[in-house]
Amino acid sequence: MSNKNVLSVKNLNKVYSKKSSNSVHALNNLNLEVKQGEIFGLLGPNGAGKSTFINILAGTVIKSSGEVIVWGFNLDKNPRQVRASIGIVPQEVNFDPFFSPRKILELQAGLYGVKKKNRITDTILKLVSLEDQANSYTRKLSGGMKRRLLVAKALVHQPPIIILDEPTAGVDVELRKNLWKNVKSLNTQGVTVILTTHYITEAEEMCDRVGILNKGNLVALDSTKNLLNKIKTKLVKFSVNQKVKIEGKFSEISEVIVNNDNELSISYDKSKLNIENIIQYINKQNIKILDISTDDGDLEDVFVRLTKN
Repeated sequence: MSNKNVLSVKNLNKVYSKKSSNSVHALNNLNLEVKQGEIFGLLGPNGAGKSTFINILAGTVIKSSGEVIVWGFNLDKNPRQVRASIGIVPQEVNFDPFFSPRKILELQAGLYGVKKKNRITDTILKLVSLEDQANSYTRKLSGGMKRRLLVAKALVHQPPIIILDEPTAGVDVELRKNLWKNVKSLNTQGVTVILTTHYITEAEEMCDRVGILNKGNLVALDSTKNLLNKIKTKLVKFSVNQKVKIEGKFSEISEVIVNNDNELSISYDKSKLNIENIIQYINKQNIKILDISTDDGDLEDVFVRLTKN
């Protein structure tokens, strides 16, 4: 995996001017870089600017200012090469119901000017596990197959970057897993993946790095691991056989949520205390610990914290 930037965005702005007095800043001085071979997640609540960003890359929305470079091409000077470097998987499924997946991919390749001899339709169908349905009517495909066909369609011109816009919105769990398997296998073959999502767990499982957008501003940009480490507090719950005495220094560095004859729940700062310290503290009082459960903060917490302000 090289560390070449496949996407570089500098001071990107998009302002929608309203007829009335106020204009809307959909993107506010956005700066970010995506490296070759990574899975990059763009997170944010609805209306945060994720779709505006993708539409600018797709060429369907004109930016107000700033510089966008995709695969070495400048969006202002080489819009066609930029488009050719990206495959976009949209949210909406819309295919001609009477075309087969093979036909749809062939047409799409034609639109991109891919010559017959350079087309890889069968390879793509295999990649998204649709080879058995290659010649069926699209209307006969299940929802999951249609989603995979969307991914396939974005791959016909063999772009080095694929963008998934809320790929699993309104999709059941089984289908989501299946789609992720496909995306991961594309990524292992060297395709750089950018995805927008508001499903936090999706980003946590999938992404190497995450950018969080809120109201057009990038409020965080870091590796998923670092963002998770930023959550300092941890919650732990002990089932016990009698009430624990909390006193002295211990009461200063932890916050007791529940403390009775059969449960002690406390939240504590990971940098000052660890679970072993707490267990020793309870053991010293000759209290039996029957069960321990712990709740690790997840991206959801980071997200809420960053997008609240």
